[in-house]
Amino acid sequence: MGESEDVPKDFIKLKSEKLSVDEVSELVISPYCGAVSLFVGTTRNNFEGKKVIHLEYEAYNSMAETEIKKICRDIRQKWLSVKHIAVHHRLGVVPVTEASVIIAVSSPHRAESLEAVTYCINTLKASVPIWKKEIYEDEYSWKENKECFWANSGK
Repeated sequence: MGESEDVPKDFIKLKSEKLSVDEVSELVISPYCGAVSLFVGTTRNNFEGKKVIHLEYEAYNSMAETEIKKICRDIRQKWLSVKHIAVHHRLGVVPVTEASVIIAVSSPHRAESLEAVTYCINTLKASVPIWKKEIYEDEYSWKENKECFWANSGK
């Protein structure tokens, strides 16, 4: 495969179906890269002593995709060696132990891909309009991302 055949790509998907770590990691594999770093955010069964039944996510899809594209551009400016980036986020109901978000980044060396994955999830939580509702046994709660600049602007 020539260098021109492995042009850097961004794979962004918001979907209601179950996310696959294998599918997302395969998107970013490149013969030019020795590292694929992943972040998988899953639904846990508890929060502050309450039993979590499942999570529900909603998004302003077009704006969320635009914001994720900006994050990808920022990553490429900060870590020039990054090859491919994949960000898949699940919408709707996400049962306990299943993935809500999977991020994968490939680069020639691990440091860049690990740093880029960390930056991606932190920035996504701070700037992308995706809302999480935690469903407990007897109640529910919409969760605000503490990192989110637009949710905290009036505080």
